[in-house]
Amino acid sequence: MESMQTEPSPETQQAQFEQGVAISLHLWLSLTVAVQGNLGGPDSEDKRDWFAGAIVEMFPSFVDLAKPRAPSQKPPPQDPDSEDVEATLLQVMWDEFETNVDDDSEVEVADRIMKVRAQCAAGNYEFVEDLRRRWLATKGKTIKVQEVDGGDQETDWESDDDDEEGDEDDDVEMGEAPALVAAPKERPPPEVDEDGFTKVTRKKR
Repeated sequence: MESMQTEPSPETQQAQFEQGVAISLHLWLSLTVAVQGNLGGPDSEDKRDWFAGAIVEMFPSFVDLAKPRAPSQKPPPQDPDSEDVEATLLQVMWDEFETNVDDDSEVEVADRIMKVRAQCAAGNYEFVEDLRRRWLATKGKTIKVQEVDGGDQETDWESDDDDEEGDEDDDVEMGEAPALVAAPKERPPPEVDEDGFTKVTRKKR
């Protein structure tokens, strides 16, 4: 499959970016444990999809960025930096899943999302394809958390069934990817606390 495009379509760039964000969250072990444990309530899986939509909304759409702008219009919005994404990841984990992430894994997830963004901006979707293959390899598996010496946790992936999909083809359709939903209007964004945590969603311009 050819992943490079000379003139990438902004619609394709946006779709690939959204999928990359959704898959990045599905690969986040802390979030997976929280979802499987229903720490966000019975709709934990839906909250994860909303979570992905909220992260995507932190970034200006590739489609909007591609639209011509008159000289009198203000310049397009800038992407958030990695620290902003990290802060939002931590805030949503606490507010929506009552999970205090203390292993710095949010740094890796934020870096992954920033890499997805940069590569999609360049019309390169190889990293998104790699993430998709990694996610497909974990489908149908649950997380088993065990206590080990020192009170730390050891995590293993367990398969729910033995007849799981075999080796996946390199070409994966966009339909074979985690869902991503726009942050629902009825869900109020978490309040900004005294430390100035980044809001999860932003008002449309």
